[in-house]
Amino acid sequence: MAFFTSATQSIPEVAEIPKHIAVIMDGNGRWARKRFLPRVAGHKRGVETVRDVVKYCLNLKVEHLTLFAFSSENWRRPDDEVSFLMGLFMQALKREVEKLHKNNIKLVMIGDRSRFDAKLVAQIDASEKLTVNNTALTLTIAANYGGRWDVMQAMNKMQLAAPQLTGFYREEHLTPHLAMSYAPEPDLFIRTGGEKRISNFLLWQLAYTELYFTDTLWPDFNEAAFNLAIQSYQNRERRFGRTSEQLA
Repeated sequence: MAFFTSATQSIPEVAEIPKHIAVIMDGNGRWARKRFLPRVAGHKRGVETVRDVVKYCLNLKVEHLTLFAFSSENWRRPDDEVSFLMGLFMQALKREVEKLHKNNIKLVMIGDRSRFDAKLVAQIDASEKLTVNNTALTLTIAANYGGRWDVMQAMNKMQLAAPQLTGFYREEHLTPHLAMSYAPEPDLFIRTGGEKRISNFLLWQLAYTELYFTDTLWPDFNEAAFNLAIQSYQNRERRFGRTSEQLA
């Protein structure tokens, strides 16, 4: 497996269309509340938006799309909502994986699977195995994921892999053990729903990512809203420590 270096080690290629887009899909509950619906209705509608955004990325030939589906902190939500989300996750995997495979999309799950039901873990494993050789788009779902968890688990793996280097570790020692070592760092980060924080998502990987925040709630994040995010990215000057004069 190829491992990507970080933007602090080398300057990545900058293209008109981001190679990797990472998204916090926020606002499902508020979307439902505005319509006097239970929060779970917003989560159901949010799954439809996921389908749409995957299609937008395919059309633009985006190589990686990473979606924050369930954070390590989301277990703090009411038990009935957590239970519903786990069930919805299972249903979506069963229903969508064949479509993903048909469209040459590779599915990868990142996060700590130890708290998931055995049937859900088996479904995740089967979905990844089915799509492992697909090349049109890599769709990564972060579930029971946290950025700090990612760094800590990578450190533990690094120490086991190279105990002789204790006290002398460098970035290149850690990088292969991060959850997304198979992907370039995100070019564009999108958060819907109006909040302006990254909420423990891809803390290491977002170091030089362009951040885009929108008040649009995730279920309303249509193609026009997606294109606004792309246009915002295209208007950024990506210097990676250099000056504007150097770019010119």
